[in-house]
Amino acid sequence: MKLATLSAGRDGRLVVVSDDLGRCAEAPVSTLQAALDDWTRWEPELRAVRPTEPFDPALCAAPLPRAYQWLDGSAYLNHVRLARQARGAEMPPELETVPLMYQGMSDGNLGPRASLHAGEGWGADFEAEVAVILGDVPMGASREVAAGAIRLVTILNDVSLRGIIPGELARGFGFVQGKPASAYAPVAVTPDALAGWDGGRLHGTMEVDLDGEPFGRPDAGRGMAFDFPALIAHAARTRALSAGTVLGSGTVSSEGGALGDGGPGYACIAEARMVETIRDGAPRTPWLSPGQRVRIAMEPFGAIEQVVT
Repeated sequence: MKLATLSAGRDGRLVVVSDDLGRCAEAPVSTLQAALDDWTRWEPELRAVRPTEPFDPALCAAPLPRAYQWLDGSAYLNHVRLARQARGAEMPPELETVPLMYQGMSDGNLGPRASLHAGEGWGADFEAEVAVILGDVPMGASREVAAGAIRLVTILNDVSLRGIIPGELARGFGFVQGKPASAYAPVAVTPDALAGWDGGRLHGTMEVDLDGEPFGRPDAGRGMAFDFPALIAHAARTRALSAGTVLGSGTVSSEGGALGDGGPGYACIAEARMVETIRDGAPRTPWLSPGQRVRIAMEPFGAIEQVVT
């Protein structure tokens, strides 16, 4: 089952979308959050809807325009290792056993055609990620309980302002200003409708283009050291997670280098700059600037297409 939220007021209007993303129909419940709050009731009714009206992704808000919580992991250890190596820092001692995670803003999630703002000196960057949208998760949830709470899967652009983040972290707090609103794909999909879903990871190619040119084609399932049940259980260790929590994978990252060198490329500019620093002593790929176009897409979620302003 595929669901989308059309722009309408603060929380949009929920629709059910056809498998080919060509048609939609109004859902029997007004918003995705309302459906998640009583999933047992609404899931069968949503599945019974037959889309008949044209569907335009450009009219979509984020699947959850306002989410109760946004948590983001860093599940791809290749990304973490490159970041540490590029700045000459030691690896965290628990790198392979304890997930890295932060909590960011979720009260203004952006739709798939929203502008990406890049102020002077901000060092604006995209980050292509997979995310899951959850039902209620009790505190101390086991891996099995965590897995059972995954209601929907989608992709997003978790924007980072690389020129702001180091100063925030150096002051001992953050992120706040360095992590603005994320933009989401038009559609969120139930796990049973995903051919590449293995119960914890989504296998398939994440397509990342910059100004119409391929920038990255990593496999979202490859190199994900902590799967989603592990990330959810980690987040719920000391607190419950409410229905409507969104949890991200962190930047998708596969070993192998740039597309031009025969590798899978990158899902963020920062990783290209890390590799350039390690190899050449200095980065050469610039951060985003006004007028550039970022496209992030993966089957069957549709595309995030943003112009930098």
